[in-house]
Amino acid sequence: MAAEGKKERIYDLEERLIAFAVRIMEVVEALPKTRVGNHCSGQLLRCGTSPAPNYGEAQGAESRDDFVHKLKVCLKELRETRVWLIMMQRKPLIKPPQRLEPLVAENVQLISIIASSITTAKRNRPK
Repeated sequence: MAAEGKKERIYDLEERLIAFAVRIMEVVEALPKTRVGNHCSGQLLRCGTSPAPNYGEAQGAESRDDFVHKLKVCLKELRETRVWLIMMQRKPLIKPPQRLEPLVAENVQLISIIASSITTAKRNRPK
């Protein structure tokens, strides 16, 4: 049970990726309807929402190599998302730009988790 006043930690990675995607959708809806805002919103929507379904695909992988490949797609999309979020902070497209800090922090944690999962899956490949 979570301590009083603290958020309960989410251990289910798929649920965590879905929650991340929903937060990305909320950011996209808050972006300005300008040429730059529209461009960034489309890019962020694509890369920021794809890790969750790609992770779901990885759960049904046909082999260890297929699993690793699908996780690598998740990792690639998470890294792209991080760059778009940082650019949006520096512009800034969301004001104040610090509002994006928790999302960037979650993004970095997800990158670490997926990268570690890839390393573990490669190490545990059948020989």
